[in-house]
Amino acid sequence: MTPNQLTDTYLHKGLRAKLVKELAVKITDKNVLDAIAKIPRHFFFNTAFVGHAYEDKAFPIAAGQTISQPYTVAFQTQLLELKRREKVLEIGTGSGYQTCVLLEMSAKVYTIERQKELYDKTKLTLPKMGYSPKMFYGDGYLGLEAFAPFDKILVTAGAPFIPEPLKKQLKPGGRLVIPVGEGNLQVMTLIEKQIDSNFVQTTHGEFRFVPLLSQKNRNY
Repeated sequence: MTPNQLTDTYLHKGLRAKLVKELAVKITDKNVLDAIAKIPRHFFFNTAFVGHAYEDKAFPIAAGQTISQPYTVAFQTQLLELKRREKVLEIGTGSGYQTCVLLEMSAKVYTIERQKELYDKTKLTLPKMGYSPKMFYGDGYLGLEAFAPFDKILVTAGAPFIPEPLKKQLKPGGRLVIPVGEGNLQVMTLIEKQIDSNFVQTTHGEFRFVPLLSQKNRNY
């Protein structure tokens, strides 16, 4: 599937508006809701499954991964407290849907994906939709030291621990949002880096993510 095989019809826009209305019951950041309202989520689906695009559910994509549930995308983004033109590192590009939400909020997005199949597909798809993040193929546990520091860091896969390189690459005053835990459930965790470089950690409920895979587990 490529975006030029689909159009954003009045039906799609109506379904998207309905989804945003559902999310607005739990999500209070209007900028997040406005971003979701603009992005044709059905462009990220195989044509045969477009009917599921505006359900508030995760859905399988390539390489055994999923496109996250819209509520999860909105919740993580809201936790970032994103401001215009902030520099954001996203760990786990996946389909690119979350990436587009960040871009619609006028962030400068650096995104890294370790699944080569997904990286190649998304690198082709997003420019066709008019989105141009800085994309990298690599190990998300290591972050992107060459481009640090970042105002915000968002991890879109479940990590068994909080990687130290990500904490180091966060600016003082920055926020790192990461689902932490092994097994089927993770705890959404917010790390705030203080001006003195100390960290404050809070938790924000349980979610379900695919695991964050490291370089050492690559088989290609």
